[in-house]
Amino acid sequence: MNNVPTAPQQIAITVVNAGVSDPSSTRLLSDRIAQKSIDALREIGIAATVRSIDLGPLAVEIARSIVSGIPDAKVKDAIAQLAESDAIIAATPVYKAGISGLFKSFADLIDNDLLIAKPVILAATGGSARHSMVVDDHLRPLFAFLRTIPMPTSLYAVPEDWGSTDLGKRIVRAAGELAAVLHSGAARDIADGNWAGYQHTFGGNATRAERSVEDVDFDTDLMRLATGGTAHPPAGDRAEAR
Repeated sequence: MNNVPTAPQQIAITVVNAGVSDPSSTRLLSDRIAQKSIDALREIGIAATVRSIDLGPLAVEIARSIVSGIPDAKVKDAIAQLAESDAIIAATPVYKAGISGLFKSFADLIDNDLLIAKPVILAATGGSARHSMVVDDHLRPLFAFLRTIPMPTSLYAVPEDWGSTDLGKRIVRAAGELAAVLHSGAARDIADGNWAGYQHTFGGNATRAERSVEDVDFDTDLMRLATGGTAHPPAGDRAEAR
């Protein structure tokens, strides 16, 4: 009996790009990673498609979703695309020695169960080599919390890296790691085999995705205060008022 896992014949990769400039070095880095990932998969007989989620144009919708607690329609579409992906390339610029606030805000809107066991290449760009550990200090714990499978090789690029061969070698190595994990079928086996053992914080993606503004109780004390009203007085006080 052959127990070697059967690799999927078509892989869907999603790039999450938090770069906001045009052109964006973060987008350029993620595009290079995506192309090398396609090449690595092709070498082992697996076709791949790549789609991008550019967070810059979604900044207003992301902010609105954070404030309301309910994903905007465009944010929902982006999250649904992540759910349908077999692998992710996560790329962010580094600001003030940390990952982009835009990237983190988008991540805060992702259901804890959405990305379980999905392979992820972690990448960042910055203006100084001093911040090279941001990828492993900030991005890796974030995606570990989301229970993904981050690749061993993380990628960080500064302006002087673009003309070096070393960056290209690291990109090829990370792409090879991604291809190996996808070819093994391990990610699929982990997600399918252990689903019942995970703590599902939000009760599943479908339930959360179906929420809408009609489901919000605007008569709670918190929501009344947030909308400029006053909280309900305690029951005893209401009785005395009558």
